[in-house]
Amino acid sequence: MERILLVMVGLPARGKSVLARKICRYLRFIGHDARIFNVGSYRRAHLGDHKPAAFFDPNNPDGSEARQRVADTALADALSWLRTGGEVAIYDATNSTRARRAHLLEHAGRASVPVLFIESICHDTSIVESNITDTKLRSPDYVGVAPDAALADFRQRIALYEQAYEQVADPDLSFVQVIDAGRQVVVNRVEGQLLARVVALLLNSRLLRRTIWLTRHGESVFNVRGLIGGDSPLSPRGQDYASALGRHFDSVPEGLVVWTSTLGRAIDTGRHIAAPHVEWRQLDEIDAGICDGMTYAEIAARMPSLASARSSDKLRFRYPQGESYLDVVRRIELLILELERRTAPTVIVSHQAVLRCLYAYLVGEPVEHCPHLAMPLHTLVELTPSAYGSDERRILLAPRVEERPSVMPPPVDEV
Repeated sequence: MERILLVMVGLPARGKSVLARKICRYLRFIGHDARIFNVGSYRRAHLGDHKPAAFFDPNNPDGSEARQRVADTALADALSWLRTGGEVAIYDATNSTRARRAHLLEHAGRASVPVLFIESICHDTSIVESNITDTKLRSPDYVGVAPDAALADFRQRIALYEQAYEQVADPDLSFVQVIDAGRQVVVNRVEGQLLARVVALLLNSRLLRRTIWLTRHGESVFNVRGLIGGDSPLSPRGQDYASALGRHFDSVPEGLVVWTSTLGRAIDTGRHIAAPHVEWRQLDEIDAGICDGMTYAEIAARMPSLASARSSDKLRFRYPQGESYLDVVRRIELLILELERRTAPTVIVSHQAVLRCLYAYLVGEPVEHCPHLAMPLHTLVELTPSAYGSDERRILLAPRVEERPSVMPPPVDEV
């Protein structure tokens, strides 16, 4: 198994931690064991919160010694974790001088662990200002600190780091430089399949705040009848949900695009949103194979061993001639890169299994949780990614038509 140390580099408020979390989330989602070792977290745990800007002054010997000590503790933990079975350790700190990076290379070399430096550089001051106001005011360093005081202190901290900062420039090093939140990416001496996937993510990542909405298609005729799969039309309740969805986006955000699966019930659900529409086969529902068009009761009665296998391991269970949840994860990997590339808001109208997987990726849920995540009908999930996770809001857009007669089965809500 390949072991790699990814070392983040850059001044504060350049998006290093956002990139670190994005890389970690992506690698875990596609099946690699990755972990972040954030030096700021180590500093807070060992030295306490609310260190003033002067603590970060390179000319402050006490502060420099203390910061070096906690940074080395984090590095030792990262290398130890790699020795005991970890795959990708992400060492998240400024690492802003050549001497510091040489120190890291020396220790990683002793452990026979290759290093890739990932440097975030911002020449665009508007991006830096956005990062300062949107990100650092929510930092654990400034919990309980008045916003004006937090901003002043953090700007002073940046100025102190700028005094000693040295950009990665050695052509013999393996490094990737992400410039101005993804406007430009420089890649130097990067080899291997795993790192190629990291580079692919970085090439497509845009470190800008935008909202993503996820919704299942409206209730379909198959939902009402308790049948899985197929491509039946929307029921009256489903049609009303489509109308409610359109009304919700009466005021269309700038640049909004609607992504749907290629199935009619998803296309029809999004048709009232007045924005460009794009159909993706990757968003089609999980393929139920020979079980398509059946009820779960029928599957249990006619193929009990199949029903038992699905119940015991829903993540890896593959419908005969169909797909598993893990197949869906692989299927949407390239779509995720396209989604990362977007800087404008996006509405995704798809199906339960696919949306469970997308939601897991966006909020950092383990892949193992995908089959069990709540993704109910007629609910719009609003996600706004941030440096410390995703702000989430769930909006129930209840259909206004009368409820179905009580003699009809409830809509199927499983795949």
